[in-house]
Amino acid sequence: MSRRADILIVGAGMAGASLAAELSGAASVLLIEAESQPGYHSTGRSAAFWSETYGGPLVQPLTTASGPWLAERGFLGPRGGLHIAEAAAPLDAMVREFAGRVRLDRLSRDALEEKVPGVRAAWREALHEPTCADIDVAALHAFYLKTARELGAQLVTGARLEGAWREDGAWVVETGAGTFAADILVDAAGAWADEVAGAAGIAPLAIQPYRRTMAQLRVDPPAPADLPLVVDALGRFYFKPEAGGRIWLSPHDETPSAACDCAPEEIDVARAIARLETAVDWRVESVEHRWAGLRSFAPDRLPIYGFDPRVPGFFWCAGQGGFGIQTAPAASKLAAALLLGQAPDPLIAHIDPAAYSPSRFG
Repeated sequence: MSRRADILIVGAGMAGASLAAELSGAASVLLIEAESQPGYHSTGRSAAFWSETYGGPLVQPLTTASGPWLAERGFLGPRGGLHIAEAAAPLDAMVREFAGRVRLDRLSRDALEEKVPGVRAAWREALHEPTCADIDVAALHAFYLKTARELGAQLVTGARLEGAWREDGAWVVETGAGTFAADILVDAAGAWADEVAGAAGIAPLAIQPYRRTMAQLRVDPPAPADLPLVVDALGRFYFKPEAGGRIWLSPHDETPSAACDCAPEEIDVARAIARLETAVDWRVESVEHRWAGLRSFAPDRLPIYGFDPRVPGFFWCAGQGGFGIQTAPAASKLAAALLLGQAPDPLIAHIDPAAYSPSRFG
């Protein structure tokens, strides 16, 4: 046996890195990553925004709790969000859904035109989400990895999990980088979460990866630097400004996919541009870059944090969709409290972990 730890975390993306940082110092932690570098997949392909409405009302408590922590450490930058619609009904529903939780301000058509020059006449309704922010994903991920290392966690890359089994009350984990042992095995493998569970003899939870497409466009006129994140209230597109007057654009697609190193499809990029052109009168001069990432959801689209109710010592930290980055501070503290059997951090003391327990699947 080459190495042993109290807790072994599979996956060094944002979920695994943030959890390792929270646990290290209180327990010995081994963080294993299948790729040659952490954060290669979903973490490295994020649209990089923080929005309290993103993920819905049951994810919102994790996002809102994470906001002050992120802001105080300089990981958030001002942006603002704008939800636009051709009719009032979807925005009315959003106001009801987040009433008393998230500030959402109605905008007149004139105010909408000021924030989004060139917006087409059909888009008459808008809600401004002033707390929406840019998030420095790379810096946040690096911070968590550095913190974990400084507190004693060990990171092993190129360590794709090949099998895991219980032996003498502990887990034995076989990987491409050697064999390890730990009292607790944490599944933070993102799109591979069900595959990791299966390799450990755990019944899967039907966590489904979906492909999400992004493209960087050069547009004319150039996008204003203070353009907010603009989201279609019916979920058909969103876009935000990038350096040099460019924009990042997504068709808000969710195409079921196997866990893989996914690539964008030309049809999805074309669909995104067609949808953008229904919203603004800008001319798309070129597609400079395109990419895709996987967002993984449980059947009820809520994250999963907790010990598997059927097999001892197996902990789920999975199903975080596209909101795992913006909820990382609160989610990692919640998961760490459950793992260590400790009282929750004051940041998340008001959040009921039962809402995210794997036990909800029976």
